Amino acid sequence: MCRNIRPLNNFEPPATSDEVHAAALQYVRKVAGTTKPSAANQAAFDKAVAEIAHVTAHLLDDLVTTGPKKDRTVEAAKARARAAERYGRPA
Repeated sequence: MCRNIRPLNNFEPPATSDEVHAAALQYVRKVAGTTKPSAANQAAFDKAVAEIAHVTAHLLDDLVTTGPKKDRTVEAAKARARAAERYGRPA
């Protein structure tokens, strides 16, 4: 869907409300087809972001995983290594 939305489940420490909000914002931007809504649509845009962030937080609270928690720094290093290999640049 959107490359800027990162997985938020099963991390230690858990996803923050800022991370959930950022993912909701990216989702609404993608669906709306704009990064900055017009003044006429700002309220609807903001309401959608708030509602999606709220539902996402509930989803993350309710998900059950049996795997070990992932470390954010380790996952970021893996992503940088994949990008370096893919694009032929040093990490």
